[in-house]
Amino acid sequence: MRVIKSSMSIKIPAGVKVKAIRRVVHVSGVRGKLKRDFSHMNIDIKVSPKLVGVTKFFGDRKEIAAVRTVCSHIENMFKGVTTGFCYKLKSVYAHFPINMIVSGDGSKLEIRNFLGEKSNKNIIVESGVKVSQTGVKDEIQVEGNDIEKVAKCAAQIHQSCKVRHKDIRKFLDGIYVSSKGVIE
Repeated sequence: MRVIKSSMSIKIPAGVKVKAIRRVVHVSGVRGKLKRDFSHMNIDIKVSPKLVGVTKFFGDRKEIAAVRTVCSHIENMFKGVTTGFCYKLKSVYAHFPINMIVSGDGSKLEIRNFLGEKSNKNIIVESGVKVSQTGVKDEIQVEGNDIEKVAKCAAQIHQSCKVRHKDIRKFLDGIYVSSKGVIE
């Protein structure tokens, strides 16, 4: 059954500017600018001074669910340009200590001595994302405005240290996400 009209609106926070041109949403705030393309979805995006409205006419169940999805993406863009996102990762090891070395500008991470391996693992970070070491031992943090880029970088770091050809119940070594949220 098709619903005639499904719509949802989001409040624009103070200090954030929003522009929507042909289903491409541009958001700018104190931390920078973000752009996201929703042209693959058949929805209407209207920007008024205080609200962003997302509307779908004559949609089935999946198309109506896309309205909420687009609103969630836009809300994450608002959070990104106002506070930013931060993922903290911690290295866990039983015998061989994992060494994580961050380059000076935070655009590259080198992982050494994972399970005693002689080869190093290099992770190149996407633009707009910065990796840094915290004051806590064996912990790094990934920061940025775009939640998808930050989460992708954290996932690449986690997946680069997977134990292969051994029982993963016994070999728990690796780098795991310990916390995620906005920058404090």
